[in-house]
Amino acid sequence: MASAEPGRGRRPPAEEGKERKAPVRKTVAREKSARKVPARRKGMGAAAAMRSAVEQVSELLGQVPESVSSLRTVEDGWEAQVEVLELARIPDTTSILASYKVTVDAEGELVSYERTRRYSRGMIDRPT
Repeated sequence: MASAEPGRGRRPPAEEGKERKAPVRKTVAREKSARKVPARRKGMGAAAAMRSAVEQVSELLGQVPESVSSLRTVEDGWEAQVEVLELARIPDTTSILASYKVTVDAEGELVSYERTRRYSRGMIDRPT
């Protein structure tokens, strides 16, 4: 909403030949924490590994993954189980999903993927 006084709050135009200086902002120095942060493993973290796996599988399959059902570290990177909608049906509980085992290296590059299971969305896992 426009103010009742249109000229108020505006800076006057710069005079010819003079440069306008940016306002100086004061910064507050941050104190360093006394506690130490644990050393991280070389490479990427779990969240970044999940995003990388999802992006690359999506690009290869042409389908956006529904979820990541598991993620674990392996010797040279990460291994994830990614759930992908393969065939949409009505009602939704009859749609076909697939579970893919995806392996990415420590830098997040795809090493391998394979479909390990196909199932309908409404299917409940039974204990083995």
